[in-house]
This record gives sequence, C-alpha cells and structure tokens, in this order.
Amino acid sequence: MTETADAASPYRIGAERIERLIVTTGNEIAGHEIVGYLAIVRGIVVRSTSFTKGFIGAFKSLAGGNIKEYIEVCEAARHDAYQQMVEHAKEVGADAIVGMRYDATEFAQGATEVLAYGTAVRIAPTIRS
Repeated sequence: MTETADAASPYRIGAERIERLIVTTGNEIAGHEIVGYLAIVRGIVVRSTSFTKGFIGAFKSLAGGNIKEYIEVCEAARHDAYQQMVEHAKEVGADAIVGMRYDATEFAQGATEVLAYGTAVRIAPTIRS
C-alpha cells in the first residue's frame, strides 16, 4: 500500500489484488498454457456522481486541474466492475482472465457505464522437458 492511500479504502491502492484468479491484459500467462477458453466475462456498473460530489466537482472544474471528487467516483466504478468480472469468471470455473480491458461510455448526462471484460480461460503449468 502506498503512503498516500487511505487504509480504509480499496481504491487508489495502486492495483487490483489478484487472488485465486490470474487476471492479465496480455494474451498469455508466463509459465502456463491455456488449455480451454470458457467465456467472455464481464462486470458492468452504471454510476453518476452524488449531488455533493457533482456540485463540488463542477465548481472545481472551473479552475481546471485534477478533480478528486470525480476520480473517487471513477475508481469506485472501475473497482466494482472488476470485482463483478472476477465473480463472473469464478462462476464459469476459470483459472484466469486474459485480454482484460475497461471501457466506459456516458449514455445519459451524468450517468456513465463502466465495463470490465476479458476472456475466462482454464490454464495448466507449462511442462518443460
């Protein structure tokens, strides 16, 4: 955990924790071979800012620069979408997720969809001869 991260917050710690499941943006996993492709897995969250954060963020945007209130909303949405994707992968019996990506789309004023997705796979250690 970084010195500046809030110990009570799961966001902005630097990385999503990889627990039982390996998650990578790559298409391969070092030391393993993919032995089965199971499904495209995803987590989706639709978020809007609260009135307070929206008001403070809008006021700060007049001055320009980084807006902490908006960052908190975005990080929380990405984290929740990631967790949903991992749960989806566990449901289909995956050992790993490869090709993991995020996507975000604003589909109504103030409401943004955040999507975390990847390919759920079964893996086995590479046998070296």
